[in-house]
Amino acid sequence: MGLMKVFSGSEILALALQERIEAIGVETVLKNNIQSARLGGFGELGQAVELFIQETEFSKANPVIEEFRMSI
Repeated sequence: MGLMKVFSGSEILALALQERIEAIGVETVLKNNIQSARLGGFGELGQAVELFIQETEFSKANPVIEEFRMSI
């Protein structure tokens, strides 16, 4: 299976969700477009940080993701 995007937003919120998901044993991948754009020499606006998990882990992580979304 492939990766599934579960969050797109600010770096602070992405890191908070990443910590919660990894606490239940689900590995995550964080794609930081802010840093990529900065290193490339141009700026990035908007939803620049994305968090991914394996599709097969979604049922395990979904309660944590929903709880996080309700808290922000």
